[in-house]
This record gives sequence, C-alpha cells and structure tokens, in this order.
Amino acid sequence: MNKIEHMKMIQSIIERMSRNSFALKGWVVTLVAGIFVLSDKDADRTYFFIAYIPIIIFWGIDSYYLLKERLFRKLYNNVRCKEDSQIDFNMDTSDFGQKRDYLKAVFSKSELGFYFPLALVATCIAMMHLLWK
Repeated sequence: MNKIEHMKMIQSIIERMSRNSFALKGWVVTLVAGIFVLSDKDADRTYFFIAYIPIIIFWGIDSYYLLKERLFRKLYNNVRCKEDSQIDFNMDTSDFGQKRDYLKAVFSKSELGFYFPLALVATCIAMMHLLWK
C-alpha cells in the first residue's frame, strides 16, 4: 500500500511539471506575438530582436521543468521496482541526474521542436520588417 501511495505522489509531481511546461509554451507564444503586434512600422530595428529574450528565457525554464520531470520519472521507476517494505517516501532525485542532463533537456526533440521554429518565425518576421522598411 505504501508503494502505491508513494507512486501517486511522484506521479502528481510529474503531471505538475508537464502542466507547467505546457503553460510556459503558451506564455512564450503570447509574449512573442504581443511584441510583434505592439511594434509598428516606425519602430527601431532592435525592437524586433527583443522577441528573442522571452524565447531564450522560457526555453531555459521549460528545459528545467523537462529535466525535473525526467528525474521524477526515474524516481518513479525506482520506486516501482522496490518492495513495499522498502518504501520510505523519499522524493530526492539527486541520485538520478547529472549536470549534463540539463543540456540534454535543452536540446531534446520536444524543446528544439517548439522553440527553434518559434525563433525561426521571429527571425522571418524581423527580416520581413527590415526588408520592407
């Protein structure tokens, strides 16, 4: 019974990390779109490059949540393999991760597949503005 409760606790954390990641993606799209909408034809060229700031910041934060989610998945798997008598409700994930794991999260398919195209779209919009000015 302790095993199931511990696994439920870990699963709720994994779900929260996933929801946070989804919310961050929504916020970054909203901010980048807002930056371009608020900029007008007479805006300074550098104003368009401000859109990269939220992309970079949110990419880093989102990667952190992905890293944490992965660590809790490893903890979940570890708890799954234990006997019920071995369950101590430990939520420490430091045994499962290394520093390079953050870079793996930054350059994972799910992060690159979202933030890189967003940066490309921002670049295209900035270039179109510069060419049409």
